[in-house]
Amino acid sequence: MATSTATDFNHRVIEALDKLNGGEHAGFRPAHAKGIMLTGVFTPSSEASSLTRAPHIGRSSTPVTVRFSNFAGVPTVADNDPNAASPRGFAIRFHLAEHVHTDIVAHSHDGFPTRTAEEFVELLRAIGNSGPDAPKPTPIESFLGSHPKALEFVQAPKPIPASFARESFFAVSAFKFTNKDGVARYGRYRFLPAAGNEHLSAEQAAAKSANFLFDDISERIARGPVEFRLMVQLAESGDPVNDATIHWPKDRRQLELGTITLNERADDHNEEKRKIIFDPIPRVDGIEPSDDPLFGPRADVYLFSGRRRRAAAQS
Repeated sequence: MATSTATDFNHRVIEALDKLNGGEHAGFRPAHAKGIMLTGVFTPSSEASSLTRAPHIGRSSTPVTVRFSNFAGVPTVADNDPNAASPRGFAIRFHLAEHVHTDIVAHSHDGFPTRTAEEFVELLRAIGNSGPDAPKPTPIESFLGSHPKALEFVQAPKPIPASFARESFFAVSAFKFTNKDGVARYGRYRFLPAAGNEHLSAEQAAAKSANFLFDDISERIARGPVEFRLMVQLAESGDPVNDATIHWPKDRRQLELGTITLNERADDHNEEKRKIIFDPIPRVDGIEPSDDPLFGPRADVYLFSGRRRRAAAQS
């Protein structure tokens, strides 16, 4: 994407998100504004090296920082909001060396509503222009009527978890993994909680406090480690690797890359932690993005919004 075109696109995405959020919330992300960071380690599995030669796979362990979040770009969104808080976010940074890292950005729904970033902007704008006074059919009704995958995403159940530690998370796009012998496979990341999944009924969720997920994870980490298994669902011949709206069959093999053990809450006032801009592109040997058209625009938007957030924090 050319620089001027990318800048224009970034502005359009941020403007659309700001409209949904009731305006800009200075110093916060325009999506996933309410979050909490934890630190821990990643320990690779014995079979991980069969898939990739990435540096954190060849080490006994690698320090990590993980951020859990609610979806909305509103820092005060209630954890039990049935609409604005889902899907939840999970972003992880593997600290390979000083100023050297690789990231994964995931959310709590297996899939994405649009194949391209331009379609995603259309979706955001359609939602923002579909207030209670909008004429029928509303822009969002028209958009969903012509985009069946987006309709499927919107209608899919997104139950509220009992805890961040009891939720699964899925990276949006497919990646190309290459091992030390040069053998390449495509796959999609998924983070599975060691404690298992647990979701609340609508009645149970409504009875919770507005910050129950954040209170819960803080209390859990004070009692002991929180663990996730990092899995890769492997594509087989014919599975599309450039379309995040398409699910692969459930019987596709899942290879375990390793275990993420979170053991400490990062200081909310730690300036370096708050500055983190997670990157959906791995930028590390042994793991590459597929040709999914979402990769470049997502990386550009994250960087653009991160710089805006940093500038606001310094003003």
